[in-house]
Amino acid sequence: MSEAINGVVLAAEAGSSTARTLTITLFLVFVAVTLGITVWASRQTKTATDFYAGGRSFSGFQNGMAIGGDYMSAASFLGIAGIIALYGYDGFLYSIGFLVAWLVALLLVAELLRNSGRYTMADVLAFRMRQRPVRTAAAVSTITVSIFYLLAQMVGAGALVALLLGIRPGTTFLGMDADAAKIATIIMVGALMIIYVTVGGMKGTTYVQIVKAFLLMAGALVMTILVLAHYKFNLSTLLGDAANASGKGSAFLEPGLRYGVEVAGDATQTFYNKVDLLSLGIALVLGTAGLPHILIRFYTVPTARAARKSVLWAIGIIGTFYLFTLALGFGAAALVGREAIVAQDKAGNTAAPQLAEALGIDFFGGDVGGAALLAIIAAVAFATILAVVAGLTLASSSSLAHDFYANVVKGGQASERQEVNVARISALVIGAISIVLSIFAQNLNVAFLVALAFAVAASGNLPAILYSLFWKRFNTSGAVWAIYGGLISAVGLVFFSPVVSGSATAMFPDHDWHWFPLSNPGIISIPVGFLCGWIGTLVSKETDADKYAELEVRALTGAGAH
Repeated sequence: MSEAINGVVLAAEAGSSTARTLTITLFLVFVAVTLGITVWASRQTKTATDFYAGGRSFSGFQNGMAIGGDYMSAASFLGIAGIIALYGYDGFLYSIGFLVAWLVALLLVAELLRNSGRYTMADVLAFRMRQRPVRTAAAVSTITVSIFYLLAQMVGAGALVALLLGIRPGTTFLGMDADAAKIATIIMVGALMIIYVTVGGMKGTTYVQIVKAFLLMAGALVMTILVLAHYKFNLSTLLGDAANASGKGSAFLEPGLRYGVEVAGDATQTFYNKVDLLSLGIALVLGTAGLPHILIRFYTVPTARAARKSVLWAIGIIGTFYLFTLALGFGAAALVGREAIVAQDKAGNTAAPQLAEALGIDFFGGDVGGAALLAIIAAVAFATILAVVAGLTLASSSSLAHDFYANVVKGGQASERQEVNVARISALVIGAISIVLSIFAQNLNVAFLVALAFAVAASGNLPAILYSLFWKRFNTSGAVWAIYGGLISAVGLVFFSPVVSGSATAMFPDHDWHWFPLSNPGIISIPVGFLCGWIGTLVSKETDADKYAELEVRALTGAGAH
């Protein structure tokens, strides 16, 4: 590829009018189509079951596509491609971790959870325990995990639209400087996600996710084929060019460039780096089975068999996509170059769209072709973000309305209409909180942010779910201790880690209050969650063997589940 392509950062520089016109047109088309789906779905949403679980009307394939759409977030398309482009082999660890995590979800929770609950994770936890403390804890945990995950999507949206509209440090757009324009983008995405959830509920959100999964797979497939075609389907040449362009040489294709880095003369820091890598791996593998927006998807199918089938479809779709991320990441490293990627976004979140631009220039007729492919792929990425934030907002607002309002505040006496109205108000509040926090997290890689959400989910939710399903002695005290213990330890360690302060890429780079040396808390907080659940159970004499037997039958057979 010519030096001109290697030096390209934005199509907007050469053909800003074409790029922006295409971009805005595609955005408006996608938003119009998805809003149309949402309005249609709102007319089919008449009961709480419709709002929370889509009327349990989706097939295994449809739900598998929707799970894929929910799971292949900005972290997958933007974050993983970016981190592979910047760090090579180490970036692919995210793809492996995110995929392997589905085996845990399939084997341990998917079918059992679908059979045991109605709308949320807390339905299972509270089945044989005191409702109020358990549902309150589950609602707090769901909202916390969802907000961590939402941060990643919002940050990805800000970086993506900044790339599309030619917004870089020192430039202006519609009278706004680069930072103000990114903030405006985050607010716009937040507003759209609130509309999707409040108007369409689970039906609207699911159909948006299915459309998005199809678009994302098609876009990633086209880009993968183009990258391989550029190198005449010779993977060795692709990897060699990527290593040479990275400036790291052969180290780019070996472990240790970002994670588990060996620091000469500093054994302590080397040890921390190795442990941090292990912590990240544990969080990625265990996190999926505790993610609220994934767990609620199991309630949208009519049978346990459909739940299993949907997870199998999801594994196939997601696994194929993560193979594509190899070509996207290494292709961006080779054809765009590290300098151009970092110049646009320090965390590498725009590597995939920048690669699309370079491929468009190479294959589709210069700057106009580059602008067109950039706009198409960015619109797909934007669809990705909107679908995922809608799913996350639905999960957290459902938990607030169904678990906290209906069963704690109203003691199970709330009407379906009241419950759904509270869910819609909750979506507005959670969206506003996410928008504010996202403004401070713009310097972080979105895949890295999602890994933090995984750690929080695996620390707070997973211990309570597994104990509830498999331990007869487990009780209310154990559930509350497990959720709060895991949650507080995970969030607390993140707050005092280099992620928040004390490093150049921290949320608050000008301050330093960190004392925890690891970037991911999973290796500490996940065992703390399990330990707290065990201790909490033993300090209470409460037990109900009959209720556990009923839960076991329901979980294994689905009898009386809904």
